[in-house]
Amino acid sequence: MAHPTQLGFQDAASPVMEELLHFHDHALMIVFLISTLVLYIIIAMVSTKLTNKYILDSQEIEIVWTILPAVILVLIALPSLRILYLMDEINDPHLTIKAVGHQWYWSYEYTDYENLAFDSYMVPTQDLIPGQFRLLESDHRMIIPMESPIRVLVSAEDVLHSWTVPSLGVKMDAVPGRLNQTAFIASRPGVFYGQCSEICGANHSFMPIVVEAVPLVYFENWSLLILEDA
Repeated sequence: MAHPTQLGFQDAASPVMEELLHFHDHALMIVFLISTLVLYIIIAMVSTKLTNKYILDSQEIEIVWTILPAVILVLIALPSLRILYLMDEINDPHLTIKAVGHQWYWSYEYTDYENLAFDSYMVPTQDLIPGQFRLLESDHRMIIPMESPIRVLVSAEDVLHSWTVPSLGVKMDAVPGRLNQTAFIASRPGVFYGQCSEICGANHSFMPIVVEAVPLVYFENWSLLILEDA
């Protein structure tokens, strides 16, 4: 999860988020190189009174500064399109979970199971125990098996919400009357925090998302326990 004074992204917990981090570094390096070149040219033009007459009207230079930006755009666009297709790809998910946004909490339905559903509310500050995070902890976590393709169907009951978990590289709008879907694979066990990323009303900042990835055997035991309690 994020921590104070953090400058970069959260550690990646899914293959897609790893790809997004690599693309971010790739694009940022291109931006640094362009910025350095432009800054050098500005300083050179301001600090000297000399003029090169061959630069004032040069067909070769115009060809270069037309082709070079096009090549740079292609170098950015190709990996970007690849990641877009990866994020949209949903192949044979092992588990499907429906996340429904309400004002102001989330409901989760494990559609592959019968009667496995619960509401997830934020834990009030006065009820937090040591080790829990203010405004980020929920009373019921979304438990998933690690290293398994998970499909999340996202919708809303009342207004616009957005189901977002940064470390998993997931952000999907929850629209009333519409069923959106996204998918991810948690590559390691852990607890991953997110929040509603759509301005959904007065308590917008009080509907956290907590995803806990566990080994498959622990997930099966948890699901059996929940079903027995139901």
